[in-house]
Amino acid sequence: MPIEIVTVPCRSDNYAFVIHDGSRAVLVDAPEARPILDVLTARGLDLGHVVLTHHHADHVEGLDGLRDAFPTLRVIGASADAHRLPPLDLGVEEGDTFDILGLEARVIDVSGHTVGHIAIHLPDARAVFTADSLMALGCGRVFEGTPEMMWTSLGKLAALPDDTTVYSGHEYTLTNARFALTIEPDNAALKRRAAEVERARDQDRATVPSSLAEEKATNPFLRAHLHEVKRAISMTGAADAEVFAEIRSRKDRF
Repeated sequence: MPIEIVTVPCRSDNYAFVIHDGSRAVLVDAPEARPILDVLTARGLDLGHVVLTHHHADHVEGLDGLRDAFPTLRVIGASADAHRLPPLDLGVEEGDTFDILGLEARVIDVSGHTVGHIAIHLPDARAVFTADSLMALGCGRVFEGTPEMMWTSLGKLAALPDDTTVYSGHEYTLTNARFALTIEPDNAALKRRAAEVERARDQDRATVPSSLAEEKATNPFLRAHLHEVKRAISMTGAADAEVFAEIRSRKDRF
């Protein structure tokens, strides 16, 4: 069968992603073991690999429980983060490729939220796993990097094909939508999407994944280079990274 990607809610607002072909599975991030194990058991899947996008506890704490169930589990993560990730079987960096169930997985360095954060792009599946870099209608808080670093990282993701599905790491979309409307209150696509997000969350439905096309049309953190966004926050003529930094600062205080 072709691969399927299953979104697994974990903890209070995290997501993990099980990529499988009906028998074998690869996991992106390990926030919590039990919900992931429930998905694997229900589908009769053998978990062979887990890819860790970055070192934060809410993305790795489930690993020990998964290893108890799958003792030969192999761990993939950024070489640059190896000193603070669980022990890696494969360290990767920007531009590296590796195999996920017969598909080429490409590594993108998306440092900013943390230094060493990676995203995983599956071109043939039209999917990218962004964790806490690009999020639905938002982006991760810049904890370790700089705004310039994060803006560069988001630019790498924005350059992927518009039909790419974005699998991000948290259910923050409702708050993100409300903030985005403070930046672009007249953006018709954003207003439509915000209403859809409100309905989805009222019905306890996930808003992840999203499409890159809709992120480029509605996510203020991908739109900091646009004249209409610069005008809206009185920064016409400012450098793109400066505009991004101002939007991120406003979101931090929102």
